[in-house]
Amino acid sequence: MARYIGLDLGTTSITGLILDTESKQVLIKKSVANEAEITSPADRVKGRSEWDIDRMIQLAFHLLSTLVEEAGDTSIAGLGVTGQMHGMVLLNTMGKPCLPFIGWQDQRCHERLPDGQTYLSRMINLGGDGFAETGCRPATGYMASTLFWLAQNDLLPDNVLACFAPDYLVSRLCEQRPVTDATNAASAGIFNPIRSGWDGALVESLGLQLAHLPDVRPSCEKAGEVTKAVSRQTGLPSGLPVTVACGDNQASFAGSVADYGQSVLINIGTGGQISAFLEEPLLTDALDLRPFVQSGFLLVGAGLCGGRSYRALRDFIRQVGEEVFGLSAMPDIYECLNRLAAAVAPGADGLRCEPIFSGSRREPERRGVWSGMSEKNFTVGHMARALLEGLAEQFRLFYNEMLELGIRPRSRLIGSGNGIRKNALLRQILSAAFSVPLEVAGHTEEAAMGAALGAAVAEGEFENIQAASRHFIRYEVESV
Repeated sequence: MARYIGLDLGTTSITGLILDTESKQVLIKKSVANEAEITSPADRVKGRSEWDIDRMIQLAFHLLSTLVEEAGDTSIAGLGVTGQMHGMVLLNTMGKPCLPFIGWQDQRCHERLPDGQTYLSRMINLGGDGFAETGCRPATGYMASTLFWLAQNDLLPDNVLACFAPDYLVSRLCEQRPVTDATNAASAGIFNPIRSGWDGALVESLGLQLAHLPDVRPSCEKAGEVTKAVSRQTGLPSGLPVTVACGDNQASFAGSVADYGQSVLINIGTGGQISAFLEEPLLTDALDLRPFVQSGFLLVGAGLCGGRSYRALRDFIRQVGEEVFGLSAMPDIYECLNRLAAAVAPGADGLRCEPIFSGSRREPERRGVWSGMSEKNFTVGHMARALLEGLAEQFRLFYNEMLELGIRPRSRLIGSGNGIRKNALLRQILSAAFSVPLEVAGHTEEAAMGAALGAAVAEGEFENIQAASRHFIRYEVESV
């Protein structure tokens, strides 16, 4: 048994931890805010999302040095990386970024062309039936969509390489050309998860080039080693094995779920996903099919509603305090919302909320709905309760679709992400919506945990990622 570092390169925060697989303990955990966004005010109005990727790498390197310093003489056997699986870094022939990192929230592909269609709709029309085997519906902010926008605007040179943010981090740690794995590649929208390779015909139909795309390597495989130069910057041992990065959705599943076949995972952060593991692929237009780490697949209902939806209500209450009552200092609004919502009976006295305030990946123009409003339920507590129940309903609808597609019902409901971990009332509501106890892993930072477990597999400590998850994951149970 040994100790491994797991690093999660997120767009909200960057988190690292050291896992001791013998004691099954997280020895050290650190997190820093990702302050690398550089979107200008004018571009924010356009819906752009741009980041200084090298600043993100600096933050990650500093976090690693802090982990190593606090660990002291603790020997580390490997380093695993995960992070935001959507978005794109474009590199020149020297391996340097030639554009900012364009994140998953970027909306440029919803811009309209002279003929009235959006870039995304033109892309879908050109790709046609080719998208049926990718396992995911094209969306703005995905790598393929952003590449298409660049190509359509004559901004995509021939001699560039696109990669994902966590793959760029691995390349910087090892000072080598970026590679990816199937879990990240599938998020691009032009990858065939069943054949586990880029769809060359689809790529060509979009006017793109396979040469723009990174090589795909197996998950839980050594990508390279920490170089001497990086060792001096971070304190990591020179020659430390670094594992090929994996997608954060899959890493979070591996770091949250002990029993893959009996569990369904709900993860709520800024957005939200519900995921179920499958041994065999099941392609459907309704849900995403994503390759899992090493083998198998995740059937995923991915929504844009999640923590950002509750944040919208919080921001509205804050605005009322500032602009109506002139308050400059206010208490914890989330705590107040939860307290008021807990005093409201389930069902919110008929008030219903569809918290899709920013649209959905299927229907980007769709917006949220409040209905059933009356004099009795037109209160802050009712609104908070209805919104949280609306979130739970969105995940239950996704799960119902999975069952209708023929997957075996799951007996265990697992929760992960800060949106669940920090909100006891939401945990109770989710448990009631699924009529089973909600179980939350006893450790935090599930994606970083999954990355660390992947590094342990790469170094031969476990036979596969399922064995690593079974060895480590333990739960706290929430009553129905």
